[in-house]
Amino acid sequence: MKKLLLIPAFMMATTSLNAYTQAQRVLDMQKMAQAMQDIQTGFFYNNVDIVKDGVKTLKETIVKVVPTDSEINTKDIYEKWFNNNIKMSNKIKKKIKQKAEDIEERFADGDPVQALQAYSKITQQCLKCHIQIRKW
Repeated sequence: MKKLLLIPAFMMATTSLNAYTQAQRVLDMQKMAQAMQDIQTGFFYNNVDIVKDGVKTLKETIVKVVPTDSEINTKDIYEKWFNNNIKMSNKIKKKIKQKAEDIEERFADGDPVQALQAYSKITQQCLKCHIQIRKW
C-alpha cells in the first residue's frame, strides 16, 4: 500500500523538477539570438559551416520553448487567455524550423539571396511572437 502512495508522489516531484522556467526560456532566447547572429556571420563570410552550425542550434533550441509551469497553472483569466496562444506559438516554431532548413539548403546550393529571404522570414516570426504573445 505504501508503494502505491510513493509512486504518485515521486512522479509529481520529478515532474516539478523538469518544469520549464522563465530562466530557461531566457537562456533559450539568448541561444536563438546567438544562432541567428551565427547564421548572419556565415552569410557575411560566405561560410556554409557557420550557417549550418547556426541553423542546427536554432532548430534544437526552438523546440524547447514552451509555456512555463506558472503560465500553465495560473488562475488568472488573462493569463489563461495568454496560454491559449500556444497554438499560435507552435505555428511560429514550425515556421522558424522550416525556414531554418530553407536557409541551410539554399545557402549550401549557392543561393544566398533566397537564404537571406528565409532569414528575414525567421526574424518576422520572432517579432510576431514577441509582439502578439509577449506584448512588446
